[in-house]
Amino acid sequence: MKKIKSTKIETKVEKIIAKVRPYVRMHGGDVFLLGVSGDSATLRVVGACKDCSLSEMTYNSMLGGLIKDEIPEIKNIIIKN
Repeated sequence: MKKIKSTKIETKVEKIIAKVRPYVRMHGGDVFLLGVSGDSATLRVVGACKDCSLSEMTYNSMLGGLIKDEIPEIKNIIIKN
């Protein structure tokens, strides 16, 4: 099986984050990719979103779901505040 360079995957993740970033910023927050390691993408949540009761749904379900659907190599989303 051909291994995909993490920089290609990181670029794909960044594009997905860019799609949802305007929505997140409207709510006073932001999200950044910290990196990709193996089958995991680590994201940093900042601003109002890090303490929001809906952040779990927004980041793990919505954004994590988008990332995992569009990039099958990513199986896990790790959220850091």
